[in-house]
Amino acid sequence: MTRRIAYLGPPGTFSQAAALRGAGADCELLDCRGIDEVFAAVESGRADHGVAPIENSTEGAVNHTQDCLIDSPALIIGERIVPIEHHLLAREGFSRTEINLIASHPQSLAQCREWLRANQPQTALRECVSNAEAARLAAEGGGVAAIAGAIAGETYGLRALAQSIQDQAGNRTRFAVLGREPAPPSGRDKTSILVYAENRPGALFRVLEPFERLGISLTRLESRPSRDQKWEYIFFMDFQGHRQDAKVAELFHRLGDRTDAVKILGSYAVDN
Repeated sequence: MTRRIAYLGPPGTFSQAAALRGAGADCELLDCRGIDEVFAAVESGRADHGVAPIENSTEGAVNHTQDCLIDSPALIIGERIVPIEHHLLAREGFSRTEINLIASHPQSLAQCREWLRANQPQTALRECVSNAEAARLAAEGGGVAAIAGAIAGETYGLRALAQSIQDQAGNRTRFAVLGREPAPPSGRDKTSILVYAENRPGALFRVLEPFERLGISLTRLESRPSRDQKWEYIFFMDFQGHRQDAKVAELFHRLGDRTDAVKILGSYAVDN
């Protein structure tokens, strides 16, 4: 039976590269126009799984994905960590001196800021909704180059005028794999949760204390403003262990009287 995987399109994005990782010959990819559409495809059953960017090692959290996780019943059942290598791409026959416009997603432009300043300081920049859209513009010619990954170059028939132009050599993006059923323990798992805490002194300390008491390693902690209450915050937390582990079950028990609510986003195998 064919599995369908939804991802943030169009074809040629790093999200497609993440979706292709681990996808067998029986998989069909469904490109979506937005992150919320990826979630909706999984929720409705139009896709078996989805892939959404959750954080970048240089630029930080992807807020749109975090907002969708707050509202969606979809679960995180896995993760994909994709190295982000940006190339300056153009149609065959163009040289860098002929480029008068460089197009890319705002985050990619930010990740290549120093290279652009040093090598193309006079070239105009254009923000696009995706790197794939930028690659499509470059394929049309007109002196346009795109900053995008190798998969975009292959998809739109472009060649690299300069390779690996990102400012940080270790730049990576973590993608959440979404599904409707929880993932079983693998022996090397992490769990992601949302914590709604009271807005009063010591609230975060009260949330963190059980982690220390139980010896559970917290690997990520971020806050987002609540859209329901002014100056209330939601904490996104990742920690080692699976929701079925006895120690993690005890953690949830202890968090019960220290928080307003806890939402389990999923437990899943770590991608190294």
